Amino acid sequence: MADPSDLCSLAGVKAWLNLTSSGDDTLLASLITAVSEFVESSINRPVLSAVYAETRDGTGGRTLSFAVTPVTAILNLSIDGRDIPPAPDDFRPGYRFGPTRLSLYGFRFTPGLDNIAIEYTAGFATVPGELAQACTQLVGLRYRERDRIGLNSKGLAGEVTSFLQKAMPDDVAAVLQRYRRVAPL
Repeated sequence: MADPSDLCSLAGVKAWLNLTSSGDDTLLASLITAVSEFVESSINRPVLSAVYAETRDGTGGRTLSFAVTPVTAILNLSIDGRDIPPAPDDFRPGYRFGPTRLSLYGFRFTPGLDNIAIEYTAGFATVPGELAQACTQLVGLRYRERDRIGLNSKGLAGEVTSFLQKAMPDDVAAVLQRYRRVAPL
């Protein structure tokens, strides 16, 4: 059974590898979960949508950057124990938010330690296609590497085949870089 946090599917990996039998399905499923965890660790953030609760320090400002993005909903916001409502329009007090930041109108994040409580939903509803493909490619690479562990190249009948010696192909690394969160969670 697939792990709900997997970033690619068994069917997609099997299609990428051109596999039709189910003999290695358990191994592939395990690789999918391991590579998904590796990808999230590499980009320093979760990918799929979930609810997050944070306690933050107030700075006196009117904006706050979210730790996990993209944010799709604010479930609760309180400052110094006072609930802050969403702003009904551009003129009345409350909060408004975008995928990466929360802004206050008529309020401030009053200075203090752990005086801001925010609960929100963030992440992607489905794995972005390029990230799913990057995960699929890494699973395929790890699957094929099991037959050549420790080999840099292999010769047969006068021909030499060289194997990739990097953690991942450049195109996969470029995709992961686009999703990487720079600041720690």
